[in-house]
Amino acid sequence: MDPLAKYRARHPGTGLIQLLFYEFMRWVCAVLLMVCWRYRVYGRSRVPGSGALLVVANHQSYLDSPAIGIGVGPRHTDSVAREGLFRVRLLAPLIRRLYAFPVREDGGGDTRAIKETLSRLEQGRAVIIFPEGSRTFDGEVGAFKRGAAVIVKRSRCPVLPVAIEGAYDAWPRGRRLPKVIGQRVGVAIGEPIGHEELMKDGADAALERLRNEVERLRLELRERFERSAAGDGAISPDAGG
Repeated sequence: MDPLAKYRARHPGTGLIQLLFYEFMRWVCAVLLMVCWRYRVYGRSRVPGSGALLVVANHQSYLDSPAIGIGVGPRHTDSVAREGLFRVRLLAPLIRRLYAFPVREDGGGDTRAIKETLSRLEQGRAVIIFPEGSRTFDGEVGAFKRGAAVIVKRSRCPVLPVAIEGAYDAWPRGRRLPKVIGQRVGVAIGEPIGHEELMKDGADAALERLRNEVERLRLELRERFERSAAGDGAISPDAGG
């Protein structure tokens, strides 16, 4: 038996050097998030240890992908990123090595991105998608787009609802650089939902259920932050970083 089989299962089909590079970058990001934004994770024990997993999350800022990727550790995660980032000379090679792949920015359905998501799921990987399609303008959870319903319907794998909160306050849309003083960022992980259970009332109902669950998790995070700021010791994460 391959002694590294369990480690390789974190991202099937990936070489050891690439796995180690991802682990190193995840550690760097975790340190930065904890130092700059008092980052915390809630519910990490709910993440399935192996097998295809579709992670559905709200989209608040550029901090989302690393924060959520750290949150669902030790799994390695693939994620969608806006197409323009892949035209930045120094950034593109880095995010590709961190398993990102492009999605169109015009707001329409991106068949190529949908196919790529499904292909990576078929390899037994965990893939993060942001069904809102773009970063929020106000911190709230927007409507989930139809393309996400197609992915959920065709993925035939468990779906993991995840919420991020505080990332909008730390780095709102339209701001060139993030705020690093007085902000808190957290990730809350819900219970995985089996494909048949999720799809029992159809794709539209499945999408609405996921949006409601993500919003519930986000509001719980916001309440935790508010209680912590009031000094009642409410912050009690499973793990940070």
